[in-house]
Amino acid sequence: MKFRLFLLLCLCMLITFPGIAAEPPVDGNYSVDVTLTGGTGRASIQSPAEISVKDGEITATVVWSSSNYDRMTVDGIDYYPTSIESGSVFTIPVRLDEEMPVRAETLAMSQPHEIEYILYFDGSGLTHNANEISGTLTVAVIAALIGIVIGIRILTAVIHKRRKQSS
Repeated sequence: MKFRLFLLLCLCMLITFPGIAAEPPVDGNYSVDVTLTGGTGRASIQSPAEISVKDGEITATVVWSSSNYDRMTVDGIDYYPTSIESGSVFTIPVRLDEEMPVRAETLAMSQPHEIEYILYFDGSGLTHNANEISGTLTVAVIAALIGIVIGIRILTAVIHKRRKQSS
């Protein structure tokens, strides 16, 4: 009987948590691992990257290893650097857990060259950069605590009932 109750409690938690985890990130600032493929292999981008979520829109600050990038094209829209002090820095819209083809124009050669890359922002390692607890995490913690309290209460009642029956 105890084992069945334990399995029921586990099932309730499994049903609750995947739905919570699948929600998009709440508004705020995060760090996320990003990989870059394509090009000549000489350029790189800083990882983890800083991302910002506002009203469901996700933008990333992409920092190139070179200050010679003067334009990035994402989904047909051109973006220009916000800084070139410690590498070319761009703020671009991104999608998590999806390969994103982009083009970047470099001035490092004798004339401008556009190079194709693929960026991948790994949402599984998303780290919230604030000290606040997000609403999703709060709901998950409350659901877990309620589940634990109910499970303990049920187990206590079962144990108490069995002790009464044995006497």
